[in-house]
Amino acid sequence: MKLGSWDSRILEGLSTAVLVFDHALQLSYLNPAGETLLAVSLRQASGQGVQDLLPGATTLAERLRYAVDSNQPYTEHELHLRLPGGHDITVDCIVTPIDQAGGTEILVELTQLDRHLRIAREENLLEQHQVARQLVRGLAHEIKNPLGGLRGAAQLLERELDNEDLKEYTRIIIGEADRLRGLVNRMLGPNQLPQMRPCNIHQIVEHVRNLVAAEEHADLALIRDYDPSIPDFRADPEQLIQALLNIVRNAAQALHGTGQIILRTRTQRQFTIGQKRHKLVVRVDVIDNGPGIPADMLETIFYPMVTGRAEGTGLGLSIAQSLVNVHGGIIECSSRPGHTEFTILLPLEPT
Repeated sequence: MKLGSWDSRILEGLSTAVLVFDHALQLSYLNPAGETLLAVSLRQASGQGVQDLLPGATTLAERLRYAVDSNQPYTEHELHLRLPGGHDITVDCIVTPIDQAGGTEILVELTQLDRHLRIAREENLLEQHQVARQLVRGLAHEIKNPLGGLRGAAQLLERELDNEDLKEYTRIIIGEADRLRGLVNRMLGPNQLPQMRPCNIHQIVEHVRNLVAAEEHADLALIRDYDPSIPDFRADPEQLIQALLNIVRNAAQALHGTGQIILRTRTQRQFTIGQKRHKLVVRVDVIDNGPGIPADMLETIFYPMVTGRAEGTGLGLSIAQSLVNVHGGIIECSSRPGHTEFTILLPLEPT
């Protein structure tokens, strides 16, 4: 199927995956949304059949052959497909025959329903996270004011005391007040706007990897899986280092220093974060083989003060989400026993 420049621009701007097969049901065109959905480039997929692209899609292949033979369009809702990597997706599928000089070609539109559900879930997550942050920030301010008075009173009392044994008690009060003030400051979250400058995602990931590797996790394997083609982009590297470090440390603690963490970088095209669709986003996955996160915690894992560890503060992941949010991104999480995956998604704004 030959496309004019205008047709090509329209198809390449769509968020719907568009595939075109020739009369022999071999792929001749795939738009960027289709490349993202199938995790394959047009160059790699060109000339492949339906079942080469989508193993096990016998029904879809039969429907396409029927559309070629009958020259009749076909629509199927909630079609379940398995991608080459083993990931299952649910799509609405529209098949349209197109008469060409060389024979009938088939235009296939795949609208991923999982994607719409994900967008709705992300919007809800961002809204709830913002509400929770506002409540916690208000509480933190209420704690911070009397805490300063408590510390000041303890200092004055210490000056009035001659007995060193009694002074030890005031030092404990001052020390605990300082510890609580540090906790309150972390509850308040980042108080600076990001200082945007050109940065490289792999320098950020490597910096975090080196920090965690130096923290005496002798039996922890930190595995790299990088896409070297990711371009530099504008961000605050210090804030992104802090966000990623919180996530990787959280994974290391869940593994108790034994196991593996995969640090993976990729790009995704035509990706929607909240209400905004981006031509290109950078994706950083932190994958561990630990026990997993309880299902009842997954929906609130980024809320402040939510933790599954007795010694945890429940602030690390909340702060990480806030730092990524101010960059226009989001952190997602999925988990099952033996596989927990945190994904940082950031708009790739060119430098």
